[in-house]
Amino acid sequence: MFKPGDPVVYRKTKHTTHPGPRAHDIDPEPRGEFYTYDVDKYWVIEQIDQEAIVVRTRRGKTHAIRRDDTRLRAANWWERFFLRGRFPGADAGQENTT
Repeated sequence: MFKPGDPVVYRKTKHTTHPGPRAHDIDPEPRGEFYTYDVDKYWVIEQIDQEAIVVRTRRGKTHAIRRDDTRLRAANWWERFFLRGRFPGADAGQENTT
Protein backbone atom coordinates (compact mmCIF):
# COMPACT_ATOMS: atom_id res chain seq x y z
CA MET A 1 0.00 0.00 0.00
CA PHE A 2 2.77 2.46 0.94
CA LYS A 3 6.17 2.97 -0.65
CA PRO A 4 9.14 5.23 0.19
CA GLY A 5 8.57 8.84 -0.85
CA ASP A 6 4.78 8.70 -0.42
CA PRO A 7 3.21 11.61 1.48
CA VAL A 8 1.17 10.44 4.47
CA VAL A 9 -1.00 12.04 7.12
CA TYR A 10 -0.72 10.95 10.74
CA ARG A 11 -3.44 11.93 13.21
CA LYS A 12 -1.65 12.66 16.47
CA THR A 13 -3.58 12.93 19.76
CA LYS A 14 -2.47 15.67 22.13
CA HIS A 15 -3.45 16.72 25.66
CA THR A 16 -2.79 20.36 26.68
CA THR A 17 -4.45 23.44 28.15
CA HIS A 18 -4.56 25.38 24.84
CA PRO A 19 -5.43 23.63 21.57
CA GLY A 20 -3.76 25.19 18.55
CA PRO A 21 -5.45 26.51 15.41
CA ARG A 22 -5.07 23.20 13.53
CA ALA A 23 -6.66 21.16 16.35
CA HIS A 24 -9.85 19.24 15.64
CA ASP A 25 -12.07 16.78 17.53
CA ILE A 26 -11.53 18.84 20.68
CA ASP A 27 -12.85 17.28 23.91
CA PRO A 28 -12.62 19.26 27.18
CA GLU A 29 -12.13 17.45 30.46
CA PRO A 30 -15.28 17.36 32.60
CA ARG A 31 -13.72 19.24 35.54
CA GLY A 32 -10.47 20.67 34.39
CA GLU A 33 -8.54 23.06 32.24
CA PHE A 34 -7.14 20.47 29.83
CA TYR A 35 -8.31 19.42 26.40
CA THR A 36 -7.73 16.28 24.39
CA TYR A 37 -7.62 16.86 20.64
CA ASP A 38 -6.18 15.61 17.36
CA VAL A 39 -3.71 17.33 15.04
CA ASP A 40 -2.88 16.13 11.52
CA LYS A 41 0.84 15.73 10.84
CA TYR A 42 2.06 15.75 7.23
CA TRP A 43 5.01 13.43 6.75
CA VAL A 44 6.83 11.48 4.01
CA ILE A 45 7.74 7.79 4.16
CA GLU A 46 11.48 7.15 4.44
CA GLN A 47 11.52 3.36 4.53
CA ILE A 48 9.28 0.40 5.24
CA ASP A 49 10.37 -2.39 7.59
CA GLN A 50 8.55 -5.58 8.46
CA GLU A 51 7.26 -4.16 11.75
CA ALA A 52 7.21 -0.41 11.16
CA ILE A 53 7.04 2.42 8.67
CA VAL A 54 9.72 5.08 9.14
CA VAL A 55 8.50 8.59 8.32
CA ARG A 56 10.31 11.94 8.08
CA THR A 57 8.98 15.27 9.36
CA ARG A 58 9.53 18.70 7.82
CA ARG A 59 12.34 19.37 10.28
CA GLY A 60 14.12 16.13 9.43
CA LYS A 61 13.11 14.05 12.44
CA THR A 62 12.17 10.43 11.90
CA HIS A 63 9.46 8.38 13.59
CA ALA A 64 8.81 4.64 13.43
CA ILE A 65 5.10 3.88 13.24
CA ARG A 66 3.62 0.41 13.42
CA ARG A 67 2.34 -0.83 10.08
CA ASP A 68 -1.14 -1.52 11.50
CA ASP A 69 -1.59 1.91 13.13
CA THR A 70 -5.00 3.22 12.01
CA ARG A 71 -3.97 6.85 12.55
CA LEU A 72 -1.64 6.67 9.51
CA ARG A 73 -3.17 7.10 6.07
CA ALA A 74 -2.15 8.09 2.56
CA ALA A 75 -2.53 11.78 1.73
CA ASN A 76 -5.50 12.69 -0.50
CA TRP A 77 -4.87 14.38 -3.83
CA TRP A 78 -6.17 17.71 -2.51
CA GLU A 79 -3.88 17.50 0.55
CA ARG A 80 -0.90 16.83 -1.71
CA PHE A 81 -1.84 19.83 -3.86
CA PHE A 82 -3.20 22.47 -1.45
CA LEU A 83 -1.11 21.52 1.61
CA ARG A 84 2.10 20.59 -0.22
CA GLY A 85 4.07 23.12 1.86
CA ARG A 86 3.34 21.12 5.01
CA PHE A 87 5.00 17.97 3.67
CA PRO A 88 8.79 17.68 3.91
CA GLY A 89 10.71 18.37 0.72
CA ALA A 90 13.05 15.90 -0.91
CA ASP A 91 16.08 17.55 0.70
CA ALA A 92 14.78 17.88 4.28
CA GLY A 93 16.99 16.25 6.86
CA GLN A 94 19.98 15.87 4.55
CA GLU A 95 23.23 17.69 5.09
CA ASN A 96 24.37 20.28 2.59
CA THR A 97 27.60 18.97 1.08
CA THR A 98 28.57 22.09 -0.87
